[in-house]
Amino acid sequence: MNFTRGNISARQHGAMEYTEPPVDLNAVRRYRLARIREKLRESDYAGILLFDQVNCRYACDATNMQIWCSHYETRCVFIATDGPLILFDYGNYPHVAEGIETIDEYRVNPSFYFFAAGPRGEEKAEEFGKVIADLVKTHGGGNTRLAIDRLSHLGCDALRRRGLSIHDGLEVMELARVIKSPEELALMQKAIDVCEIGLRRMREACEPGMRENELWALLHHANIELGGEWIETRLLSSGPRTFPWFRESSMRKMEKGDMISVDTDLIGPYGYCADMSRSWVCGAAPDDRQKRLYELAFRQIEHNTSLLKAGMSFREIAEKAWRIPGEFASHRYGVLIHGVGLADEYPSIKHLQDFDDKGYDGMLEENMTLCVESYIGSEESGEGVKLEEQVLIGAGGARVLTVGDPIEAGWL
Repeated sequence: MNFTRGNISARQHGAMEYTEPPVDLNAVRRYRLARIREKLRESDYAGILLFDQVNCRYACDATNMQIWCSHYETRCVFIATDGPLILFDYGNYPHVAEGIETIDEYRVNPSFYFFAAGPRGEEKAEEFGKVIADLVKTHGGGNTRLAIDRLSHLGCDALRRRGLSIHDGLEVMELARVIKSPEELALMQKAIDVCEIGLRRMREACEPGMRENELWALLHHANIELGGEWIETRLLSSGPRTFPWFRESSMRKMEKGDMISVDTDLIGPYGYCADMSRSWVCGAAPDDRQKRLYELAFRQIEHNTSLLKAGMSFREIAEKAWRIPGEFASHRYGVLIHGVGLADEYPSIKHLQDFDDKGYDGMLEENMTLCVESYIGSEESGEGVKLEEQVLIGAGGARVLTVGDPIEAGWL
């Protein structure tokens, strides 16, 4: 096999500090902004307007009230391909963006979503449209092609009335985010470290009679305590709730011998995602049926990770991927592999049987970070095992980043 696992002895979790970044954050910000402008130039766009808070975070690292701002079109970032980066905020609070050298200007956004504007939405949208159109005119050199990641019809209509041509900014951002710098990888490793601490606390505390939500709360606690930010889902289930997959944590009391399956989706320190999945048995050794499910999921992860290297196409991966036994195939996970950075991201590599209908081709590149997925669920036993590893792509293979809490612990 041509993948490697890191050396966890180099990282002593108990002694770690998460209050000081391991790298120069301004170097990360400069790299990410340069990636965006590179993709804007490739598509001949005058600039990009970002409302998605993950994309705003990538572009300028302004982080205040990210979840709240994701509900409304209130905070956004305008980036001129050859001009300034301007952060538009929902109020006049420039102190929340202090110290970020890539932000050239701070402004208040003329918010037009209904909560803020009520029946004056169209009026406020026109104000917004004029501001953005003027920026494109000033810095676009005659180019009126503007990329936007997401925006309601009110905002889009106001921009089009001002003569702007609107294009897909999600493509720009996904392709910009896909290649990680060494500094980004160092920040991602911090998020993974925190996630592994949380998982270890969960395993140690897990006992019969404990509710799923109590167990899930331990991951949140570790993340927030150690400088993390939020968790995108609640994918923890136990016993009969592990099959089929995608039930979120509940008030169910776990029983002795229950399978526990967890998918973290954790946004940790510095905004990077630690997306790993683990399964174990509550208060008992696994039985033979549970061992079989685990062994198959483990085999899928190991085989598919061993395939990965720069220059490999997405279709080639699908063609060479581990074949799920027929009895489990109908409940397979939705993707073989997906990208990961500040959240789940491009690419999404489908199973071969789904590729023609749902998939798309592309190429693995060095310094992509990916998550290798497996779910093996049994209709007969009514339980399922969820496993997932986060890896870094190199020229000669993949390096597993999620090694402090190895998937085989206690099983094989």
